[in-house]
Amino acid sequence: MQFIRFSDLFTQGALSRKRVFIRADLNVPRDDEGNITEDTRIRASIPAIQQALEAGAAVMVTSHLGRPTEGVLRTEDSLAPVAKRLSELLDRQVPLLQNWVNGVSVQSGQVVLLENCRVNSGEKENDPVLARKMAALCDVYVNDAFGTAHRAEASTYGIAQFAPIACAGPLLTAELDALGRALRQPVRPLVAIVAGSKVSSKLTLLKSLADKVDHLIVGGGIANTFMLAAGLNIGKSLAEAALIDEARAVMTIMKNRGATVPIPVDVVCAKEFSAHAQATVKLVADVADDDIILDIGPQTAAQLANQLGHAGTVVWNGPVGVFEFDQFGQGTKTLALAIASGKGFSVAGGGDTLAAIAKYGIAEKIGYISTGGGAFLEFLEGKTLPAVEILMQRARSQ
Repeated sequence: MQFIRFSDLFTQGALSRKRVFIRADLNVPRDDEGNITEDTRIRASIPAIQQALEAGAAVMVTSHLGRPTEGVLRTEDSLAPVAKRLSELLDRQVPLLQNWVNGVSVQSGQVVLLENCRVNSGEKENDPVLARKMAALCDVYVNDAFGTAHRAEASTYGIAQFAPIACAGPLLTAELDALGRALRQPVRPLVAIVAGSKVSSKLTLLKSLADKVDHLIVGGGIANTFMLAAGLNIGKSLAEAALIDEARAVMTIMKNRGATVPIPVDVVCAKEFSAHAQATVKLVADVADDDIILDIGPQTAAQLANQLGHAGTVVWNGPVGVFEFDQFGQGTKTLALAIASGKGFSVAGGGDTLAAIAKYGIAEKIGYISTGGGAFLEFLEGKTLPAVEILMQRARSQ
């Protein structure tokens, strides 16, 4: 995967007095009062900004936030809380500029934050007129927003077409390097954990991984559908009976390759889905018609932890149980700790996965934690991410 990296531009004085436009992913969660509740993405954007400032560039940063209506800037869509947090992290004032498409005033060694880019009319449709205006603002375009790399928008794709130089920032580069290491040059055994409520939402991913991995661990509602496909009773558990044949096809592909889709041997059940539900461990053969499966059982967790402990590479997307309720979180915790203590390279992504990593305090023991959601999944599916593809095209032409 060949593209220009931001670090490639750091020759003596190359960025001094240059206008650098950084597309970051600063789409952070906020509470009802608009206060930022988790700032991982903002902190992840800091290296690119600092590098550009230290090189003497005039720095412009923008991002989307929420789901604004194009042409309308509402208070709840403003990057004002992000500007405040950036100012704190950079230990300097970061002005927030509105109506910036037709011109930005910023000096070398300064940084400004450009208001929510999805407020601009034509952003989501990748309007070429808008993209050209953005490109005219800068000498160097830096895409450092992996979380939006699966979208061809004016600030992620179009501007990269027309900017004098287009490159990948340190965060985007790190994401692509880590995912490439995990999927294109893995140390084997390669183990993937794919969990979630629906097979349909991750069917493409499951089929793609079936051709690559040595063990495909499924969890949550996805595991329940695979259990149905294996002829097991799952009671009232969440599943997609219409996709049993798809699940069987994945298992057949894996079996023909000598790979495995481990089916649980025991599970943790309840009679209702609630934080106060009583958890009961059962062998899969003993699941009753009124049971709801909410976690894998201890025997299954131990077997899967052993596989993870011997893995050369682990890709993790999704908790295997309702880990938010402690009585149904032991399976996810056991696998999380096995990944953390294993010697293999691990890469993890997805909001629930990151929440589990935070809950069990293992962030420092995961090889790479992806900041992307949809982009992470589409990369795992083997899809070409549009914002990366345009950087590769520009690298061939620059």
